[in-house]
Amino acid sequence: MNKKLILVASSAALLFSLSACAAKTATPAATTTTPVTTTTTPATTTTTPATTTTPAEKTFTLAELAAFNGKNGAKAYVAISGIVYDVTNVKGWNSGSHNGVTAGKDLTAAFQSSPHNASTLSGLTVVGKLV
Repeated sequence: MNKKLILVASSAALLFSLSACAAKTATPAATTTTPVTTTTTPATTTTTPATTTTPAEKTFTLAELAAFNGKNGAKAYVAISGIVYDVTNVKGWNSGSHNGVTAGKDLTAAFQSSPHNASTLSGLTVVGKLV
C-alpha cells in the first residue's frame, strides 16, 4: 500500500494539471455562451465547461485531519504532499490503518519512503488540502 501513497502524490499533481488544462476552445464571436453549452457550426463543435474548480477546496489543519482516523465509524483521510485523500473504502486500509501507518495524519514522509508510486493516488478521492 505504500506504493499507492507515492502514486497518490504524483497523481495529485497530474490531476491538478489536467483540471487546469481542461478543454478550452474559443467560441465564435456571434455565439452566446452559457454555462455548459455545446455550439455546433458547420465544421466545429465547441464545449464550454460550467466552471473549472480545484478538487481540493476544503482545507484541513493537522488537528482537524486527526478526526478522520477511520476508527469508530469515522472516515479515513490521509494527507500527502498537502493534498487530503479519502482512503475509507480503499482495500488494505482497515479501520484506518495500513501497514503500520494510520489515517488522520500527514503521511507524506511515509509515502515517499514506501514502495508506492504516484499512480496509486490517481484512484483516490481528493477531499481537500492540508494547511
